[in-house]
Amino acid sequence: MTPRECCIALNRLPGIGFARYQALVDHFGSPESIFPVSVGEAMQIPRIGRALAESLAAFDPEREVEAELAAAEKAGVRIFTLNDPEYPAALRDLSDPPLCLYWRGRLPEADLPTVAIVGTRRLSSYGARMTSSIAADAAAAGFGVISGLALGADTLAHEAAVKLERPTFGVIGAGMNNFYPPDNIDLARKMVDLGGAVISEFPIDFPIQRTNFPRRNRIVAALSRAVIVTEAGLKSGALITARQAAELGREVFAVPGHADNAQAQGCHRLIKEGAGLIENFQDVAEALGFGHAVEPELPGFGAEEPSASAAPAEIAVLQVLRASGEADLEKLRDATGFDTGTLLSVLMTLELKFMVERGDDQLYRPARGK
Repeated sequence: MTPRECCIALNRLPGIGFARYQALVDHFGSPESIFPVSVGEAMQIPRIGRALAESLAAFDPEREVEAELAAAEKAGVRIFTLNDPEYPAALRDLSDPPLCLYWRGRLPEADLPTVAIVGTRRLSSYGARMTSSIAADAAAAGFGVISGLALGADTLAHEAAVKLERPTFGVIGAGMNNFYPPDNIDLARKMVDLGGAVISEFPIDFPIQRTNFPRRNRIVAALSRAVIVTEAGLKSGALITARQAAELGREVFAVPGHADNAQAQGCHRLIKEGAGLIENFQDVAEALGFGHAVEPELPGFGAEEPSASAAPAEIAVLQVLRASGEADLEKLRDATGFDTGTLLSVLMTLELKFMVERGDDQLYRPARGK
């Protein structure tokens, strides 16, 4: 067997992670020398007890590799292993790097600045607004947005990047054939189509388990230059991601919330522990040494007149705001004739395109320079 095949095979064996893999390699001298192995010899290796030794002795690595590669090809999934030169260098910083990385789409390029945006699954309206705003700003500034494709903050972060047709990368906590949550399958397809990726370290048919998600979080942290927590309670998995990021030497930022909101207490704790307090993505860009976040040339960005690709409803709202300078919902509704639901949807789209800003006074204005 090749070293690559050995990684793929052992990744399918329950109980084998990086530490035991390395112990096996150290004992036998190379990955390809591990098999066949007897129960007695396996039990001489640190970290391997009788039950795992018996599993190793009965293991058929060639059959396992053949099955895994066939399943991956059928699913359109590629695999990098620790022994492949293309394996992401950022993951080698981990004390327990994945033996294998499964992915659809395109992995982040080494020179792409990336930020993880994470938070609770049960966001307040404030948390949802801040998550979408920060993620959209990050994507528009040319950063790859990374998250865990869970419901709540993860979903909003990915969706903000997708709306701007920018790459975003999701790390899931199950095998690719057991995608979770199923509600985000369509979102995942869009992410791949737009140059992002869906990523997993688990074998292709590995089931969903609660213990998978903390492991998933370390990959989110490792692939990111910084981790931003937008809203999280004290028991949120987002705090695990933040602490793993700090251990890896990555920057950690948190958005403050209301003092009486239990879903903000995790962010407040991170800030007390030294995370950077941020109010917008510009704070992150400056802390990372990027200065003013550069706006790329995106459809509808920075134009004196609305892009020809803008929807008629968006053009109508922009014309009112440019004529009046600012307006509240009632004035916009009277001027455009749109019902409230339609108007709010159009305004959200324009905010995500950075063409409209909403002030604390609840008045909408053309974005600065737009």
